[in-house]
Amino acid sequence: MSTPTLRDVAEAAGVHAATASRALNPATRGLVNADTAKRVIRVAESLGYRPNPIARSLKTAKSGTIGLVIPDLTNPLFPPIVRGIEDVLEPAGYSGLIVNTDNDPHRERAQIDLLRSRQVEGLIVATAMLDHPLLEQLHREGVPMVMVNRRPEGVDVPSITPDDATGVQLAVEHLASLGHERIAHLAGPVATSTGVARARAFRGTVRDLGLADDPSLAVPCDYWTEEAGAAALRSLLDAGESFTAVFAGNDLIALGCYDVLAERGISCPGELSIVGFNDMPFLDKLAPPLTTIAIPHQQIGAEAARLLLDAIADPDRAARSVLLPLSLVVRGSTAPPP
Repeated sequence: MSTPTLRDVAEAAGVHAATASRALNPATRGLVNADTAKRVIRVAESLGYRPNPIARSLKTAKSGTIGLVIPDLTNPLFPPIVRGIEDVLEPAGYSGLIVNTDNDPHRERAQIDLLRSRQVEGLIVATAMLDHPLLEQLHREGVPMVMVNRRPEGVDVPSITPDDATGVQLAVEHLASLGHERIAHLAGPVATSTGVARARAFRGTVRDLGLADDPSLAVPCDYWTEEAGAAALRSLLDAGESFTAVFAGNDLIALGCYDVLAERGISCPGELSIVGFNDMPFLDKLAPPLTTIAIPHQQIGAEAARLLLDAIADPDRAARSVLLPLSLVVRGSTAPPP
């Protein structure tokens, strides 16, 4: 039995092939009478017709695909962001192709080259470093892009980021309200805009509140990982620093703190309070549940997709940046100092 074609669907539905094509494409379905579109879809399903995206892209010069560039797929922060992206792309007739860079610049370049060879119409990038020559190059070449969660300096592209400064302020004010005066900060990597912004906001809030502004209590982590967080807390404890609370640059770094507390028999929050950042899934299942700053993950993804679709539709549109508000989620990992 031969594979049904678009012409077969059109003839069976009693419409022109162009009408059938528009009815079967979510992006153009609104141009077709609703009853006609339903009839075409029913006929296509009954015949077992499947659109050929390669043929469509050759005809329209549009692939209907977007590249999603993720630094670490094992980080629970990203799946809800991807879900938000897909919730917007799918009704618009687009699908996402996900690549993982492992925070490796060479792998990132190879993966983005692969996406471009697949004719993706734009990129949603969550890997931005403060100094990111590849993104500068892509911007010069006119590749539609949106930055998620981070943004490089000197690259004027749309971005969707959480309001890190306010989030940090909420975390430190919460600890101060409990009576903590010496708060350690296990910061994110200094090569990332997120790490730098949160560390800067931490120091500013500590000063504004009149807390101990001790540089020895701020330790940058090499990576946004549990292992890096554990290493940073061990270094503080081994150095004999005095502190009663830790503000971690993200939740994975905070999880590393939990590992060290278990190793050394330190009670949380009895002896040391911990606050994370991101509110990734399952934090309420920890012992104790982690106090953290909540980021609207799916909203970030959805807004990023909208910004990119706008940029594809109007390449000359001025770059727009969106800052999303955050909230404090108080759980069981914070208490007054001993």
